[in-house]
Amino acid sequence: MTSYLTLSAALAATLIAAPLAAKAEWQPKGPITMMIAFTAGGAADTQARLIAEELEERKGWKVIPEAVLGKGGGVLAARLAKSPADGTAIGIVVSETVSYNMLAEKKPGYAENDFTYLTTTAGTQMGIVAKSNRGWKSLADVTDAIKKGQKVSFGAMSQKLADGAYLLGKSQGVSYNIVNLKGGKAVLDAVTAGDVDIGWVAGIQKRSVDSGDLVNLASAEKKRLKMSPAAPTLKEFGFNGDFGIYFMFVAPKDIPGEARAALTQAIADILKDPKSKTNAFIVKIFEEPSVITGAELEKYIGTQIVEAKDMLEEASK
Repeated sequence: MTSYLTLSAALAATLIAAPLAAKAEWQPKGPITMMIAFTAGGAADTQARLIAEELEERKGWKVIPEAVLGKGGGVLAARLAKSPADGTAIGIVVSETVSYNMLAEKKPGYAENDFTYLTTTAGTQMGIVAKSNRGWKSLADVTDAIKKGQKVSFGAMSQKLADGAYLLGKSQGVSYNIVNLKGGKAVLDAVTAGDVDIGWVAGIQKRSVDSGDLVNLASAEKKRLKMSPAAPTLKEFGFNGDFGIYFMFVAPKDIPGEARAALTQAIADILKDPKSKTNAFIVKIFEEPSVITGAELEKYIGTQIVEAKDMLEEASK
């Protein structure tokens, strides 16, 4: 009798566990459209396409990358918000898309609650960059040059960064000629070519900084940059601004819990695996992956929205 009961209990446990295991193995109903808000060939676009490739290899899901450009990710966000909420539509944007950019637009076509936030992939190493041969060692040198009569152009690739350049100059008692460009690579290229004097660059300057061609005049993150630990933060110059951003995957709101869990875990596994091509690329460009998910990610977005409101108000004065 004992053996029979033991066998029955084991069989019951197996029957109970089987549906749970099957449920955990979520599969999309069809191909997954991965919308990408970044210019082809750039670091952000490349990491997204590598993730799409490795999702196919590891999970067997058909993933179709699609560039959806415009308005700092706003065009993508508006489209994604109206896409099927079943896990077959995801997008990669920056945190500014659902905070500063959204609030700066009069009619963005989406709100922060229109999305399920899956995971971040990497943070930035946002610096203010110049060519080394200009002779500037820090932002203080640029400020001195302007006060002596030199005009300085400042490349920016988003509304927040353009407003940030304006407010930064105001805090230093100077004014920059702000030049709006499309994407971080465009800013980097403009600085390198001498088309602008300084510019915001979010990490892809590392190779040129390491070679000595470019210099980070200041860190625009809360902390000093790993690639240039000697460069002061903006806070050290008396300007309390944080311009670091995260790249992140989002989906339409109300996707099934199992879809959210499966997509988040699959992407996170790729990011954290030191043997993955995505991990190697992110380490090379952005120093390291950064995986923030769930309630922590939602809290971060909420904080960004509050800070964006404050900065927009200040910029409008």
